[in-house]
Amino acid sequence: MAQTHFGYETVDDADKASRVRGVFDSVAPKYDLMNDVLSGGMHRAWKAYAVAVAAAQPGDRVLDIAGGTGDLARAFARRVGNSGRVVLTDINAAMLQVGRDRLLDEGRIMPAVVCDAEKLPFPGASFDLASVAFGLRNMTHKEAALAEMARVLRPGGRLLVLEFSRPAEALRKPYDWYSFKLMPMLGKLIAGDGESYRYLAESIRMHPDQATLKAMMKTAGFGHVDVHNLAGGIVALHVGVKC
Repeated sequence: MAQTHFGYETVDDADKASRVRGVFDSVAPKYDLMNDVLSGGMHRAWKAYAVAVAAAQPGDRVLDIAGGTGDLARAFARRVGNSGRVVLTDINAAMLQVGRDRLLDEGRIMPAVVCDAEKLPFPGASFDLASVAFGLRNMTHKEAALAEMARVLRPGGRLLVLEFSRPAEALRKPYDWYSFKLMPMLGKLIAGDGESYRYLAESIRMHPDQATLKAMMKTAGFGHVDVHNLAGGIVALHVGVKC
């Protein structure tokens, strides 16, 4: 049986999705609070930057993949207006429920679909824009997921991948200390789950760096890919245009 990484652990391909689902089932109730604490609120600025770069227009069709609690979906809905359409998806039902409930509380109704990014249940060329924020690294077969994202985009459509990446050399030691010492401690204190946040730190280290992900996106069908480093490369926004 094929194997893959779950953080630093090697597991069977078939087991990874369920183990990732367990992590996010655990952290879903306090996911947004922990994002604010761990990033000092910066995750909101990174997502706002991604939305600004996306430049969604009224009437656009947008797919937010692994959209979790709905931050990007909400922002895109404001941009595309009543003539557009935003679809929120996530493989994790607990995360998607939090996002859907938040949107409903704000009076926003949009399709919310539990699905695997490697097998998107949408016709080809059905979206103008797709996004995945801090979700690609948890996918078992990233190449397959990127190919699916390309498939559902129209020619000239854009994919935005916002993800943790490889920081500048000067930041690596303090970032490692923060990731492996402070993050699990805060996860245990605030969310009651230090191990899930240890996995999240490990998953960041196993994720492809900026150049590797750019090459993967090109292979998947994106003819042009720009890379925007944020926070010294701790986070990177990849923007691909479908051939």
